[in-house]
Amino acid sequence: MAARGFIKLLEISGRSKQRGLGLLGQGASAWTGVGFTLSGENFLAPIGEVTEILKTPRYTSVPGVELWMRGLANVRGRLLPITDILLFLGKKTAKQEQKRRVLVVDHEEVFAGLVVDEVLGMQHFSTQDYSVDVKAPFAEIAPFVQGAFIRDGQTWYVLLLSRFIEDPRFLKAAAA
Repeated sequence: MAARGFIKLLEISGRSKQRGLGLLGQGASAWTGVGFTLSGENFLAPIGEVTEILKTPRYTSVPGVELWMRGLANVRGRLLPITDILLFLGKKTAKQEQKRRVLVVDHEEVFAGLVVDEVLGMQHFSTQDYSVDVKAPFAEIAPFVQGAFIRDGQTWYVLLLSRFIEDPRFLKAAAA
């Protein structure tokens, strides 16, 4: 659902450019996302999918769940499941734990914290730099990548966090 909305926005942006209309009166359309790294690659989460960015909060481990489910944290009175994206994908990180951050997603009825290697802040791109014809940096993440922005020779993969939390494997965290 979120991917279709994203594609639709890009189509509208393209039509606006053809008619000479920019975003908020600017000459060129812009797209903003939250930049972060996973396994040394740059990723972007659409700004509307990230509710909050946290240092990894204290959490309580939960017995009988997959290793990628790190535990539950109490964040302002709400229980936040903490999930390590790389472990979910069967990969490990080389980053020190204190650099890692949690992207909080509140999508439909799922409230989740997704651990990433490092947050790079808000990133702004021209929609002209967007391409759907990019190969994901590693096969395990491909189902969650929706194109990329290419700027200054660097590729920033658009990672739809909503796809993560809608994935049936994610929703079934109980260990087999």
